[in-house]
Amino acid sequence: MADPFLPPTDPRRGAERGLARVSARRQPPERTKASTLDSRIHNRALVLATLYHRGAMSRSEIARTLGLTAPTVSALVADLESDGLVVDTGPRKDNRLGKPANVMRIDDDAAHILALDLSGSEHFGGAVLNLRGDVVRRARVRYGNAAGERAAELVFQLVGELMELAPRRVLGIGVGSPGIVGDAGVIHHAAHLGWSELPLAAQLSERFGVPAHVGNDVNIAALAVLRFRNARTQNLMVITIEHGVGAGLIVGGELVEGEQFAAGEIGHVTVDEDGDPCVCGHRGCLEPLIDAAELRRRMAGRDPSGRDGVLADAGRALGTVLAPISSVLNLNEIALLGPPDLVEGPFLDSAAAVIRARTYAPISASLTMRSLAGDPDLILLGGASIVLSGELGVW
Repeated sequence: MADPFLPPTDPRRGAERGLARVSARRQPPERTKASTLDSRIHNRALVLATLYHRGAMSRSEIARTLGLTAPTVSALVADLESDGLVVDTGPRKDNRLGKPANVMRIDDDAAHILALDLSGSEHFGGAVLNLRGDVVRRARVRYGNAAGERAAELVFQLVGELMELAPRRVLGIGVGSPGIVGDAGVIHHAAHLGWSELPLAAQLSERFGVPAHVGNDVNIAALAVLRFRNARTQNLMVITIEHGVGAGLIVGGELVEGEQFAAGEIGHVTVDEDGDPCVCGHRGCLEPLIDAAELRRRMAGRDPSGRDGVLADAGRALGTVLAPISSVLNLNEIALLGPPDLVEGPFLDSAAAVIRARTYAPISASLTMRSLAGDPDLILLGGASIVLSGELGVW
């Protein structure tokens, strides 16, 4: 049997999101004794996270909420004020008895984040965002058939343009890239971009002098759904069919990447043992059945009823794969990404119906499937979220 992690025969085929021999493994974190500095950094992040998620608060309210002493909170707030991240908005305006306390809040425009979406089929997109994920400026660069070093240089060119557009200091760079991406921001394999063992995070940080964080595009899209798109659950999955099939998985509010950073490779699960050969070496894989380009090919020349039938069949194939995953993980939300004309309607409806039919009623009753097709900023928001998490600790 062919190795399922061999590269595809056509290296430019955009559908492939991780078919490669990947030797990288996640290393367990080293356990070290906490220092005084560690405690201060931890408490500083707690204060920021509290203000970020709860809104403006007085110093005494922060102290009570976090169980820290008033002098500790005052020192931390003073430090954050000197960094420009927190501002004093003056006395609280309410009807409480006594002298009103001054209220602190995060200055959403104190710093900016550069976020890149490298998942496009023709262009790399980027934006300057504030600390709330609001887009301030946009830029993009066409890469066409560029690969390898040339594609990487275009990424650096895009970051340089965004640096020029940023009105305030840059907190960090967050990148969503196709392929298998390790936790140090190394792109172990991105087939259609011709990247192998590319230390993109380190290169960006060295060249531009700010911290850089790189994640798999679908994984950080899942983080964006969790943090910026009103997810009402801690267990969710995001699936894209735009350029191949990929999935990002959140369990217990945490991103699940897998020991080889390849979690979410649902596209090469066998759906039909007698199906057509797949580039991975197996037969009847999910990806050729639901990938957007393949769907359009099968729909070409059909009347509306025939097109709906193709989409419904594809949705049933997806539901067949997702039903056991939903049951094992007790997923509460599945969001689908891709072209809206393909995702919304028969495709989504059929997938949801199969999951309901094949799972235990309490599990299916708690599961919501929705379309976020056509949302242009999910990966950019995901890039912002990994910078906010890595640099400010707000998540």
